[in-house]
Amino acid sequence: MRLFSKGSNTKIIEQVILEHYQQYYRLAYSYVHNEADASDIVQNGAYKALRSEHTLQNPEYAESWVYRIMINECFLYYRARKHASYEELQEDLLPDLSYTTDPCEQLDLRQAIDALEEKDKALIILRYFEDKKLEEIAEILEENVSTVKSRLYRSLKKLRLSLSGQTDTPAKQPQNKIGR
Repeated sequence: MRLFSKGSNTKIIEQVILEHYQQYYRLAYSYVHNEADASDIVQNGAYKALRSEHTLQNPEYAESWVYRIMINECFLYYRARKHASYEELQEDLLPDLSYTTDPCEQLDLRQAIDALEEKDKALIILRYFEDKKLEEIAEILEENVSTVKSRLYRSLKKLRLSLSGQTDTPAKQPQNKIGR
């Protein structure tokens, strides 16, 4: 284990945050769909990363380490929002479609992604909106690559089913009884 002097990781972390700020913002925005909240999440994540710079053991993984902090900040935001008032939740549910080309399609996709569990949502966002490789996602989420692959494919299946209007379990077909 290499020993670093106090603050030696600070410059590396600052550089990573500055270089990838827009990616972190897009990640947060994809979770909260609100510019102010996304900015707050990124600022809190940056603060926590800089404050915890001494826990970064390997500076080569600083980018993944900061990404993990940002995802955890998104998760914290959602846990805190569970205690929000009805009016606040209604405001959040109103669509902000200023960034879309086809509002109906984008709204359906966004709702389907939002309905996923936190970790499944993170997989979809990192892979398809942030264009991360499976190996990078595994590193960020601290999981095995094969686990990431299988969870990603299950998440995609859930999205397809959700967007097609089907449920996860096939409906039973009524059986015709002869002689009735």
